[in-house]
Amino acid sequence: AFVGLNTLFVALCNSADFRNLDFSALKVTLSGGMALQLAAADRWKSVTGCAICEGYGMTETSPVATVNPIQNIQVGTIGIPVPSTRCKVTDDEGRELGLGEVGELCVKGPQVMKGYWQRQEATDEILDAEGWLKTGDIAVIQDDGYMRIVDRKKDMILVSGFNVYPNELEDVLVTLPGVLQCAAIGVPDEKSGEAIKVFIVARPGVTLTKDQVMEHMRANVTGYKVPRSVEFRDGLPTTNVGKILRRELRDEELKKLGLKKIA
Repeated sequence: AFVGLNTLFVALCNSADFRNLDFSALKVTLSGGMALQLAAADRWKSVTGCAICEGYGMTETSPVATVNPIQNIQVGTIGIPVPSTRCKVTDDEGRELGLGEVGELCVKGPQVMKGYWQRQEATDEILDAEGWLKTGDIAVIQDDGYMRIVDRKKDMILVSGFNVYPNELEDVLVTLPGVLQCAAIGVPDEKSGEAIKVFIVARPGVTLTKDQVMEHMRANVTGYKVPRSVEFRDGLPTTNVGKILRRELRDEELKKLGLKKIA
């Protein structure tokens, strides 16, 4: 089994040597660490014949909270809670929401941490007296119990009162031929509160234009989700495991505007 991110899956599938391998012994492919993009999942399945099994967790859940059952994978979801674990979604006031409603994912179980070492204030912000951990991720629990991560709460973009989630935009962007990497962020805007800006790294030898990007987005998302600006780059800031750092991109934009970084 391979454990990796979108960049790993795509890079392997782009290798002719990899595509020529015999995948008959590949039974399980696991993904975690960041949201699995549907385009990457589809490409992997077409090349290997093996569906990607996505799970979810964080350091504070040491480290797994949910996973797709191997025999019943729903691509695009993080599966169901692992044994002895409970999940719920809540609104900004901490009220539990119903199935199909969008809210912050909270987790309770034996793998949830007791607290941050010698950081009681930070612990109180994320962990309540009943042991529920606020993950900071926005999620939906489906009628069948499977869950979908919408995005990080801190990464949500507010455009004229409408919530826009970067993951959705990036899922659409990567389906544009020639896009290797992408990221969407919100930047301050006097009229709409925030405006959407996208950063794109094109595949080697491919030339993309802003008009191509805008046309693609207009054809695939609602009007208020269409980016206001597009910036092409040779690379994007990432963690050591390839997760794109949207915060660094936001901080760069705020610095250009003479504003303070977002905590």
